[in-house]
Amino acid sequence: MSGNGTLSVLIDTVAWVRIENGRILCARPRGKDVFYIPGGKREGAESDLETLLREIKEELTVPLDPDTAVHVGTYEAGVPGLPEGTLVRMACYTADFQGVMSPSSEIEEMAWFSYADRDLVPPVDRLLFDDLKVAGYLV
Repeated sequence: MSGNGTLSVLIDTVAWVRIENGRILCARPRGKDVFYIPGGKREGAESDLETLLREIKEELTVPLDPDTAVHVGTYEAGVPGLPEGTLVRMACYTADFQGVMSPSSEIEEMAWFSYADRDLVPPVDRLLFDDLKVAGYLV
């Protein structure tokens, strides 16, 4: 518990940063109206890499190459619609993949977002968008 008596909750996630032609890959889960950087929540004692490999295989049906995974940053932000004190932590990695990406049954839609699409993603994803824009990766 934090000093003001509210319980703080941390949602621990890992995300795959895939940029092509100045745009970043985002996915909209089935039944949701918000796009996210692909990835998801850690299960049990999984490492970042284990979480990343499992989630991307589940969501986009492609295997990532673990030897190419590079940490690009970890971000934390509040979560709209959840109780105050809820934070999401998103550890972001790039990695090469094999095969052809296609949305699994979990994913309704994939899209390639430019910086102009920043308002369509949650606050924690916007922090990543800002860093990628400053670094010259996003158009």
